[in-house]
Amino acid sequence: MLCWHCASLSAGLQLTMSSEGDRHEAYQDQGGVWTIGYGHTGPDVHAGLVWTEAQAQAALTQDKASARAAIREYLKVSLTQNEFDALEDFDFNVGEGNFAGSALLKLLNAGNFAGAAKQLEQWDHVKGQVVLGLLNRRLAEEALFDKA
Repeated sequence: MLCWHCASLSAGLQLTMSSEGDRHEAYQDQGGVWTIGYGHTGPDVHAGLVWTEAQAQAALTQDKASARAAIREYLKVSLTQNEFDALEDFDFNVGEGNFAGSALLKLLNAGNFAGAAKQLEQWDHVKGQVVLGLLNRRLAEEALFDKA
């Protein structure tokens, strides 16, 4: 379990928490996906579902672990902690399948880090429309990725 009261939360975790917010009652996101807590989705989320803060934290811990595992599975190059944290937030948000098939991953694995970072900006749409919140999130991920 993460230390929720520690000042040393990773940059990736801070980015996810600030981007997702914390909602204890299930809602449909802009794409119509049922969501709860800190951006948790899946077959267990449905209309009327209500969580405690402890449930939201536990789901975030598991969801972030899944994102980390996906990055480790598909990535063939070494990353700095900031690069990894940025990708962790990206994978958490877009999902493993989208990450695994992305041009971003192909560019990274080819060693084109600058090109990969720019690819983040391409993931700011929902149903064909640019979403300001997603654009801001992608720019924050890119800034973290590029941070020394």
